[in-house]
Amino acid sequence: MSASQAKWDKIYSQKKKATPSICVALKENSHLLPATGRALELACGLGGNALFLAKQGLRTDAWDISPIAVEKLQQAATQQNLPLSATQKDLTALDSITEQYDVIVVSHYLDRPFCKKIISMLKPEGLLFYQTFTAEKVSAGGPSNPNFVLAKNELLELFSELVVLAYREEGLVGDQTQGFRNQAMLVAIKALTSGK
Repeated sequence: MSASQAKWDKIYSQKKKATPSICVALKENSHLLPATGRALELACGLGGNALFLAKQGLRTDAWDISPIAVEKLQQAATQQNLPLSATQKDLTALDSITEQYDVIVVSHYLDRPFCKKIISMLKPEGLLFYQTFTAEKVSAGGPSNPNFVLAKNELLELFSELVVLAYREEGLVGDQTQGFRNQAMLVAIKALTSGK
């Protein structure tokens, strides 16, 4: 067992039963989802996004390093009779997979080298919903390790091969008690051809 798996197993074994949340990127832009297709939530945890995708009728895969989180998610999906398959996977050791998903959702996970794999996993016209923490914060929360937080506009750079549909990163501008703070979110689509 890796140190990362042990850390997340401990967190998920201590979590009380609660409805997992849906990330803002997906919630605010769910009208862009296809009517049918195959979806994936990466680093899913308890799978709030995956459950939401499956409720929309998408055949959904959900991957996480923690078998405890995966088991809880699969139980929830089975109880609700949803088309969802949760699997324990270490994303850092994942082989390349090409053009299998119509939708990929990532929230609160950042592994910069893995971003290229995410792009390759999307089918042409596949949608990416990505949301994670930024280095520029108005309050405490999220990772303190700089390897796991985004620099300004970095999410746009990491997925520059995709066509941006929506982007939000408010940083420290304006009334910091309001708005979408401490995170950046991106909704983007993979063009049919490399020429966009």
